[in-house]
This record gives sequence, C-alpha cells and structure tokens, in this order.
Amino acid sequence: MSNPSTSQSVSQKDKCLQFSLLHREEPFLIPNPWDTGSARILQGLGFKALATTSSGLAYTLGRNDGEVTLEEKLAHCAALAANTDIPINADFEDGFSDKTQIAVENVHRLIETGVAGCSIEDFDRDKKVLYEFERAVERIQAVVEVVASLDMPFQLTARAENLLRGKNDIDDTIKRLQAYSAAGANVLYAPGINSLEQLKLVTGEVDKPFNVLAPFLATASVSEMMEAGAQRISVGGALNWVTVNPLIQAGREMLENGTFNWMGSMASGAEINKLMS
Repeated sequence: MSNPSTSQSVSQKDKCLQFSLLHREEPFLIPNPWDTGSARILQGLGFKALATTSSGLAYTLGRNDGEVTLEEKLAHCAALAANTDIPINADFEDGFSDKTQIAVENVHRLIETGVAGCSIEDFDRDKKVLYEFERAVERIQAVVEVVASLDMPFQLTARAENLLRGKNDIDDTIKRLQAYSAAGANVLYAPGINSLEQLKLVTGEVDKPFNVLAPFLATASVSEMMEAGAQRISVGGALNWVTVNPLIQAGREMLENGTFNWMGSMASGAEINKLMS
C-alpha cells in the first residue's frame, strides 16, 4: 500500500517533467534502491531521482541477475513509483523479449507502473549475446515511437552493453551510442567504462546526456566524473551489495564467536522512521 504522503501528491507526468529537467540542468546522482524501503530512505536523504537495479531486485528474490520475470519487474517498479515522490528510472533490461513488438508491448506496460523513464539494453537476456547493430538500432527506434506518443516527457535511456559483456571495443560502443541518439533516445549509457579518459572520449563523441556507472570508476570523485562529461551517475547494485556484507559479517560473528558486537553499528530506528516519513 502506498503512503498517502508520497506519490499520490505527485503525478507521473510531473515526475517525468522533473526527470527531464534534471537531464538539462546540473549533473546529478541517481542511486539504485533494491526495494521500497531503500527507495524511501534514499528519497529521505535528499536524492532527486532513483533508478532500479536488476541485480538488486534479483537478490531480494533469491535469484541471480537476469532471472527476474517480467511480471516481477513490473510489480517492483509499480511499488517503487507508488511509494516515492521523485522520478524512478527502470532498468528494463532488453524489454524482456528478443521480439521487437513484444518488447514494445512490455514497455507500454512498464509506463503504466508510474515510472518516469527506463533503460533498454542491446543485450539479449535469454541468449546472452549482443544484438546485431542494425537490429539493436531498430529496437530503440520502436521504443522511441512509444515514448513519442505519450503526453509526458518519459526519458528513454539506450544502453550499449558491449564493454560490460566482454567486447572491449570502444569504437563499437561509440558507434552504437551515436546511432541510438540519432534514433531518438533521450539518454545514453555504456556500463563498463573504467577510466576518466575513456569516459571523456565517449562523452566527447555523443550529443545526449550520458549516464556513467560509478563502480567501474570507484577511485574517481563525483566532480571528476562530471568534468569528464557525465550528466547522470548511478551505482547499479553496489548499494545493495554493500548492505549485504554487514549481514555476512554479523552472521559469522554469531556463529563463530557467539557474540553480538555487530549490534553497535545498527542504524537508529528513529532516524530510519524520520527518513522514511
């Protein structure tokens, strides 16, 4: 059940407008919650937008990344959108189908969840291969047509996955991003960029706001990434995994030492309630 003080006061169209403006103003951080509670905490801390994480959602279901079903993804996105006031960008993988028309229908369903944007990647989640260039561009064009038919500025992010999927070809990355931009994508994204020099090279060759995945540039600061051309900085599943480590350590302490020293680092219930209210 959504909190009456949250999204019921902010329409999906308003969230889309907010999200669109963020991409035209100062560069911003867009952290990735893995469930409704973490989304509410991050909103309470003051972030202006959030993005889902496919690996984080899979973790909450006891699965590996890529094993979440379409229905589970849609339910997750609906819950996050209904319980927050700020824009949510959905990691929608490849649209959950290698058939373009079905992927388009799935995007229609995703929009109905209330999110303000989504990313579509050029990696076949079932066959575990990159889509061929022409087909990948056609798929983005088809989703662009869906977005263009809306009465709100829903933000479509096109992801070039090759660097993340073992094809270390920066020229191909740039070629794909440029084609996705020409097809009408609002935002571009190439997870796997691992240096500020590489980031600057890519952003210098594209003409749309660019999202960078921070864990691959963990030693760089936010300001350095922004100076290298990033408009939007996300963290993927990193926040989820950094919360899992204390769970592992606490479990081991109880089993091996029979102690509860880990309780000294617990978050305050009062602070959590304040951030989530």
